[in-house]
This record gives sequence, structure tokens and C-alpha cells, in this order.
Amino acid sequence: MTTSTGFSIPTASLATALTLALTAPNAAADQALLIRAARIFDGYTVHTHAAVRIEQGRIAKLDSAEAVPADGAKVLELGDATLLPGLIELHAHLTYRQVPADTVLSHGITTVRDVGGPLHPPYGGDGHLRLMTSGPIITAPAGYPIPSLGEADIAIPVGDEQQARATVRELVAGGAVVIKVALEPGGETGAPWSNHHAHGHAHQHDKTHSAAAKSWPMLTPNIVKAIVTEAHALNRKVTAHLAEPRGAQIALEAGVDEWAHTPCEELPEAQLRRAVAQGVKMVSTIDTLAQCAGVAKNASRFAALGGEFLYGAEIAHPDIPWGIDAQELLYLRHLAGMDALEVLRTATSKAGLHVNQALLGSLMPGAPADLIAVRGDPTENLKLLEYPDLVISGGKLVVDRFSDAH
Repeated sequence: MTTSTGFSIPTASLATALTLALTAPNAAADQALLIRAARIFDGYTVHTHAAVRIEQGRIAKLDSAEAVPADGAKVLELGDATLLPGLIELHAHLTYRQVPADTVLSHGITTVRDVGGPLHPPYGGDGHLRLMTSGPIITAPAGYPIPSLGEADIAIPVGDEQQARATVRELVAGGAVVIKVALEPGGETGAPWSNHHAHGHAHQHDKTHSAAAKSWPMLTPNIVKAIVTEAHALNRKVTAHLAEPRGAQIALEAGVDEWAHTPCEELPEAQLRRAVAQGVKMVSTIDTLAQCAGVAKNASRFAALGGEFLYGAEIAHPDIPWGIDAQELLYLRHLAGMDALEVLRTATSKAGLHVNQALLGSLMPGAPADLIAVRGDPTENLKLLEYPDLVISGGKLVVDRFSDAH
């Protein structure tokens, strides 16, 4: 399907994604499953000595262990372990960087929102990674990420408001769950996309594209406002890649819903206050941007002002694990001043609500049965989450080291 903007969705990929999307809700485990554990975090709070019953790929009941009968279900006794919803990663580039979805799932991320890559309708969640996408990033002609990564499958340049609105409609029609815009002039010291990047690793950038720092064009405020207006009319949020005050100001004036990163450069307090007042959510990615001088201050100040974070580590960045990034969780714990349960909510129930799937990321009755479990208590040690001993997707066992140990 080729459109007037020049953006195209590969027919074979779209057909495959549609098939998966249509079949996934009906794909469920044949037998009910009952899981008992010393602790169950339901996405909101912790239940002790409790049990969860799973039927037809969804949560049927969560209660005390005595109140949930087996009734023919397969029983998993986890003992001194913690059962919780699978985590939701809100900033990843799996398809563009060819990160294996099975690896991500087996390490405890059961849902990924891919924000910058090929477009697909949502699919998975049936023993496979649940994946939703934004499709390519809307940017200015020759704007980020084109100078560093090229255009194919990751960027759509637009030059006016009409083209911007049409692009939003095409992305939503192709299955985009969120619209992403780039507001990036380049040049922030420590940012992985910057010419001043301070890491010691090599990037797999398209070397045919280059631009001097601070030279990248950005979308105009009017174009971003048109994108936001069109997206909201289609019940989609807009997330913005931004890292410094200029991009932040455009996003604030346009009414962008979410910032895809904790900004790299320190922002004026007035901008952070306005972001909080406008209800902007910030996807953390602190670990990815740990070399940026302003990230820690921005995170702490935004949190102190009442700002709301959501978990995102930017899987596919060279320094980020292909699964749960406990370091990201720890940054939220210490820089944003959250307790452990608040941190877990950013990656479970709050994330599900943010993507307009109220039950996703919870263990409420009717929720998709996406769960993980770890031995011990992750509220006492968040690092335990990096290597889950149980992973369930849509009621199907993906990893089960508890049974293997018997």
C-alpha cells in the first residue's frame, strides 16, 4: 500500500501481522493453570500466600491460596517466590535492530511498544512477545533520525501540516498504537545519537548519512500541533523524542502527551512545571542516557514536581539488556524517589493504562495472563527481576524453572 506521502507498508509483513493479530486472542493454553506463591504483586499491591487461576489465556481469579481451588487445573507451587505481571517496555527498537523477540520475552518483558521501526498492527501474547508499534518516526526533511540512521523503515519526513495529518492517518490505519515525532537538533553531549556521544562502544549507524552537531532541522510548532490534533482525533497519543529545551518547548506548545526520554540536557524549571501541569508522561530511558549531564537532575526535579514516569529502557541500545533492565528500575527508585512498588507500577499497571489497555500489566480478573515469577522478594532487591524463573504469555508457559527444579 503506497500513499501520497511516499510511505509504504510491505504487504507481506502486514498480512502476517494481521494474521497473528486475529489469531492471538483465540490462542490459549488447553488446561487451566493454578499458581501459588508466597507473594503476588497484582500490578497495584502485594498479596501474601495467594494464588492465581488462569483460564483460556486470561486471569480468572486472584485470592488467598485457600480460596482458589485447583478444580482440574495444573498446579505450580512456587514457594518463597514472587509472582507478578510481565513487564511492559515502552521504548524499544526491536525490529529495526533485529533483537530476538523470544530472548526479550524469556527475560521477563511480555509486552513491547516499538517506537521507531517497521509498522505492524498489535500481535502476539499467545506464548510469544506481545508487540505494538508506532511505525516510523515523523520528522522534518533531513531531520533526526535520518542523519544518523537513514530513512528506510525508521523515519517519515513531512514538510507541511497537510502532509503531517495524512501521515498520521496512514500510520493509524496501518496499526500504530502511538504516533512518534522527532524534535532533535543534535549535539547533546552523552546522547547515543549525538556526535558528542561519550560511550566507548561502536554503533551500527548508516555511515552514508551524516550531519554536523546542532545542525539537524526540526518540525515546526504548527506541524507538531497538526500531528497532535490529528492523532487525538483518532484516539492516539503522541510521543516526542526530545533531549533539550528547544524540542521540549515545541512539544509543550503542541500538547504532546509523552516524552520518549528523560531529556539529556538540563531543562529550565518552568518547562518541567509546565510538563507536569499538562499531564505529560516521561518514559524514563535513564540508563541509556546515563552519560548525559542533565538526566539525573531532570529526573529528580520532574519527580519532585509531581511528574509521572513510565518504564522504558530502550531495548536495542547497545548498553541495555534484552529483557528487564534492573538498572533502569533502580534509577527510578533512587533518582525519582519512588518506593519499589511505585517503580513496579511504572512497568505494569500504569503502562497498561497508558497504552489504553486497562487490564494489561495487571492480574485483575479478565487480564491477559502475562506473568513472571522470581525467587525471593524483588521489592527488597529489584535486581532479582533480571532473571525470572517463570514466564507466561497469554496463559502459555514460556519459561518454567520451578518445575524443572523438582
